[in-house]
Amino acid sequence: MDTNEGESRSGGEQHSKQDDEENVARQEELKKSIDAKMALRQSNLNPERPDSSFLRTLDSSIKRNTAVIKKLKQINEEQREGLMDDLRGVNLSKFVSEAVTAICDAKLRSSDIQAAVQICSLLHQRYKDFSPTLTQGLLKIFFPGKSADDSDADRNLKAMKKRSTLKLLLELYFVGVIEDGGIFINIIKDLTSLEHLRDRDTTQSNLALLASFARQGRIFLGLPLTGQEIYEEFYKGLNITAEQKKFFRKAVHAYYDSAAELLQSEHAALRHMEHENAKILNAKGELSDENVSSYEKLRKSYDHLYRNISSLAEALDMQPPVMPEDGHTTRMTSGEDASSPAAKDSSMAEALWDDEDTRAFYECLPDLRAFVPAVLLGEVEPKANEQSTKTQDQPTESATDPERGQVIVEERVEISVESGSSQEGKVSEKGKDKEEKDKEEKDKERTKDTDKEKGKEREVEKKVENEKVKGLEGTSLDALLQRLPGCVSRDLIDQLTVEFCYVNSKSNRKRLVRALFNVPRTSLELLPYYSRMVATLSTCMKDVSTMLLQMLEEEFNFLINKKDQMNIETKIRNIRFIGELCKFRIAPAGLVFSCLKACLDDFTHHNIDVACNLLETCGRFLYRSPETTVRMANMLEILMRLKNVKNLDPRHSTLVENAYYLCKPPERSARVTKVRPPLHQYIRKLLFSDLDKSSIEHVLRQLRKLPWSECEAYLLKCFMKVHRGKYGQIHLIASLTAGLSRYHDEFAVAVVDEVLEEIRLGLELNDYGMQQRRVAHMRFLGELYNYEHVDSSVIFETLYMILVFGHGTAEQDVLDPPEDCFRIRLVITLLQTCGHYFDRGSSKRKLDRFLMHFQRYILGKGALPLDVEFDVQDLFADLRPNMTRYSSIEEVNAALLELEEHERTAFSEKVSSEKHSDVEKTTGKSRHAISANGRNIDNGGEENGEVHEDIADSDTDSGSGSIDAGRDEEELDDDNPDDGCDSEDDEDEDDDARGSASDEDEVHVRQKIPEVDPLEEADFEQELKAVLQESMEQRRLELRGRPTINMMIPMSVFEGSTKDHHGRGLGGESGDEAVDEEGGVSKEIQVKVLVKRGNKQQTKQMYIPRDSSLVQSTKQKEAAELEEKQDIKRLVLEYNDREEEELNGLGTQALNWSQSGGGRVISRGNNWEAGGGRAVGTRHRHLNYPGGGGYYSRKR
Repeated sequence: MDTNEGESRSGGEQHSKQDDEENVARQEELKKSIDAKMALRQSNLNPERPDSSFLRTLDSSIKRNTAVIKKLKQINEEQREGLMDDLRGVNLSKFVSEAVTAICDAKLRSSDIQAAVQICSLLHQRYKDFSPTLTQGLLKIFFPGKSADDSDADRNLKAMKKRSTLKLLLELYFVGVIEDGGIFINIIKDLTSLEHLRDRDTTQSNLALLASFARQGRIFLGLPLTGQEIYEEFYKGLNITAEQKKFFRKAVHAYYDSAAELLQSEHAALRHMEHENAKILNAKGELSDENVSSYEKLRKSYDHLYRNISSLAEALDMQPPVMPEDGHTTRMTSGEDASSPAAKDSSMAEALWDDEDTRAFYECLPDLRAFVPAVLLGEVEPKANEQSTKTQDQPTESATDPERGQVIVEERVEISVESGSSQEGKVSEKGKDKEEKDKEEKDKERTKDTDKEKGKEREVEKKVENEKVKGLEGTSLDALLQRLPGCVSRDLIDQLTVEFCYVNSKSNRKRLVRALFNVPRTSLELLPYYSRMVATLSTCMKDVSTMLLQMLEEEFNFLINKKDQMNIETKIRNIRFIGELCKFRIAPAGLVFSCLKACLDDFTHHNIDVACNLLETCGRFLYRSPETTVRMANMLEILMRLKNVKNLDPRHSTLVENAYYLCKPPERSARVTKVRPPLHQYIRKLLFSDLDKSSIEHVLRQLRKLPWSECEAYLLKCFMKVHRGKYGQIHLIASLTAGLSRYHDEFAVAVVDEVLEEIRLGLELNDYGMQQRRVAHMRFLGELYNYEHVDSSVIFETLYMILVFGHGTAEQDVLDPPEDCFRIRLVITLLQTCGHYFDRGSSKRKLDRFLMHFQRYILGKGALPLDVEFDVQDLFADLRPNMTRYSSIEEVNAALLELEEHERTAFSEKVSSEKHSDVEKTTGKSRHAISANGRNIDNGGEENGEVHEDIADSDTDSGSGSIDAGRDEEELDDDNPDDGCDSEDDEDEDDDARGSASDEDEVHVRQKIPEVDPLEEADFEQELKAVLQESMEQRRLELRGRPTINMMIPMSVFEGSTKDHHGRGLGGESGDEAVDEEGGVSKEIQVKVLVKRGNKQQTKQMYIPRDSSLVQSTKQKEAAELEEKQDIKRLVLEYNDREEEELNGLGTQALNWSQSGGGRVISRGNNWEAGGGRAVGTRHRHLNYPGGGGYYSRKR
């Protein structure tokens, strides 16, 4: 236990040291960059510009200057040094404006900004008029009204250009090329103008630009900076006044508040639309394409606006706006209001129609008397007849009748013209009576002659005018009838109805009815609008509806009595027209029921289609109308009985069921609110309400106190609902997972499994409603890696799966449509969460390789939306600012092929070199083991007896004693290295636990560490140290008491021949058995013994009995060494084979991704990193858990 504590303590110290070293390295790099910027600013503020004589010595040719200016349009980090050398060698005094234009037109990326700053600084230090010209040129990009060049440019390109220009302006201001900070006031004032809120695209781009400005220019807004002491001296030289900071802060916050109000209103509009869609969905079972497209457009606009506002809030160190929670906001299929009891108990108007639009279409008809004069509607004719029967007591009214007749003639109405002519005749007769009484007979005759002449002239004029009126009426009516099939909206048909009133006549009404009756049989969508026109005209012209209904009824009777199976489209058109007229209350309900009864009496073939179409059109209306509900219910019952009795085909059976349930939907019980037990409510309160940075320790303690046997499954379910909580608190859920893994390892593993399953499920379904949840799960997975709960191999497997899942299959267009960029957002979310840890070692190489595949995937999508393009730029700027961004798929493919070829070559060279070195090491070790062993000595030429005499000598001649002593020393020396290896292996096992689990999944049971009294622990450690010290002293004394062997082994022992000068064999190797002359095996073994007499070393041959302890121990040790050597050789070969397989699998993983299987994606042992340990630096999200002992830094 103490050994494990010591190892964990040492591991924690190593991690803390590594963290400190990384922090120091980052601080030094940041300080170097700040110092470089400060030095550049000093040079720009006090430039030492060369005089004109020096500039004349440079190249001033137009050709050379034009070539250099063209290069300025393609500024990047790779060409920076060469371009600066070219600028130093030319004289651009006469071409400053052209150089500024080229810089302004350059398409700069985030990684090219610093290169552009260096080039602008060089030009500023050499040419005096460069800086003001550049400032004006860059400002024109933000004010297109002053520059007509970009007036027709694409919105996305203009927004991206503004973003890179704003970054360049800020950097130029920081390094002193631009000294006036007031230019940013005009830019921010234009960006924060409230007039832009009316244009949604401009609002989105302005929010993105303001967020970029707030992140890069925090000093303008007075926001705190990370590493305040480093930036303090750098920003001290910037002349930003307190008033300017106040202006920037006030303008940005005001625009943020206005945008938040716009977001609130759009959220309310979205909720209203979802509420209406839910009602329509419950009523009709589906939404129209127009409703779906409008909802999707509004939803995407809202999501885009919310994302940009949240980004700006994060840059301003503010909390993003919180939208009111509502069940309709995230789904469209919830129709509580449509099916609630309150709706059923409401007024009949609300129950009769499904929604307000439908009710307005069928009930709110335009009042023709308010739009059209009464004389055009034919209502003045009875009044004229009444006036003709009046007595002569009203001469004034009679005198005005000719004027009225003249007006009617001007309005081209036939009936009014006839009434006017009769009135004029009567007026002339009354004049004659008066003249006979007052005047003489001469005057009477004269008056008669004049009246006759006037009457003849007027009759001729009226005939001509009537002919003209009829011609005009015919022409205008034909035009109206031609426009009739195009009236597919309520406004168009109402306008056409009013226009028809101006050509109203009996013959024209007949022509109109005939045109309405002859509607094309395939244009069923026109029937509701034609019926609305008939209903509107019937308020003033009763004969229109009467004639049309008569014609429809006659056609229905003719078709139903014909009993042939022809003209099904004509039958359906006829019965649907009747049903639409019934909903406008033009066709009586009795007519509809008689038609339905005629179909039910002969319920076969086309009659089934006709009856079902009639019910689909007006069956729901008649069933909900109180005067017809009983009769319609009886008809529906008869319909279902006929369906059950007759053996209908599946199509007709489905038609009947749909018509029945459309008229009479099945009753559904009210929704029941889910009742959760108190324990589940408490868990939800802890995770979704109480959890924050300050309460995470309390929440962890409370979760540990729960009865895990009862609530572990529900706790896992709540952990997976990270999308229900706040997006900014996902890392707290990951921290809780890491904290609970110390006590409940199975729970932590289950969390990882479920997260990966959810990610794969989202890829398989690709449902738009799951996008918020999928983004949250990607963030959760990244945070689990940050807390060292999953391996980098899991991250990269997930990234590659996102890119290739579903590709190459028949469902590719459904799983990953070409215009869908959501997978790009998933990759960006995951890499923004944990990608900054892949900055060294094998993880860095893996990320570089993946980013190349990611670029190929992005290029395959074509032009990206503006917000996605900005996110991609930010991702590369954060993770790999110097990485090459390819512009075509061909370039990426070529780079990938080159990378794979390089890796394949390097791997083959590595494998061949390792095998060669392993063979050399193995042969060298075997030779050394044979030759250097003190017991393998060739036999000498001494007699056996002489050897025994030499052995009998005291200290210097003791051969056996020297062998034993050497063997003991070797054993003693072997003990210490073994201990060292064991300790190192233990540390490796701790550090590389993730890699060691590559062969099989193991379950480790962790026991709680009992609390120990510090005093008892200190006493124990003191006694342990004393025992160890005593043991070490005793061992040192034993080693000191042993005699040291100070003898050199002569080379003759290793190089001596086994034959004498006569060619006879003198003996085998040391330890070889001597063979008896008779063929039997000797009981002695021949060895060579090294002895020393004075200063001379000699070897003597001697025979040792086979069963002696020396021979037995030597044989056993040789066998053990041989076995150990074989084991080492086997392990080395297995390691090489395993490494070769892993590298081969890694190189082809992105191309040969396996799509099969629905199992878990996680593999606790499949580790791409050699050794399993992370060489990417410590991910330092440490939380101080009271039960954990110090800071929690989990090491897998």
